[in-house]
Amino acid sequence: MKLIILDRDGVINHESAEFVKNADEWIALPGSIEAIAQLYHAGYKVVVATNQSGLGRGLFTIHDLNAMHKKLQSQLKALGASIDAFFICPHHPDEQCDCRKPLPGIFNEIKKRYGITDSQQFFAVGDSLRDLQAATSAGFKTWLVLTGNGQKTLANGNLPAGTLMSSNLSEVVEKLLEE
Repeated sequence: MKLIILDRDGVINHESAEFVKNADEWIALPGSIEAIAQLYHAGYKVVVATNQSGLGRGLFTIHDLNAMHKKLQSQLKALGASIDAFFICPHHPDEQCDCRKPLPGIFNEIKKRYGITDSQQFFAVGDSLRDLQAATSAGFKTWLVLTGNGQKTLANGNLPAGTLMSSNLSEVVEKLLEE
């Protein structure tokens, strides 16, 4: 099985300090939809793992979140592709859940769903240290993109050992598919 795990905000779509709250505000980063379609057509299961504390904060509803994901799927469908699954943490940071990145709960759920015993075979792509920490804690290889919060994450340092880096998701896919 070929599988890749992508963070959402800052990797697939524009990041917002004000939170992405509805489908109108959800805007794909240049090339990200095409990159996901390339993965899909190369036989990858593409999975999204995302903190969505805007739900727990009451900034948007599950219907708003579903509309954002439907917009993403619609754009992918136009290219004959799709996201295999969305794993979300809907909790407010104060709720102390184990699914909120940087904790590995969401990645452990992915391992369970896909029957993954050796997560070192798979990459998780993120733009923040918490994405990389959660993936590393669950045993996945990590890849930092410099979109979204990626530049700031790189500047702050302390990346998990072995983290690869690319300017954006398109470059990640290009490197993955040339192997």
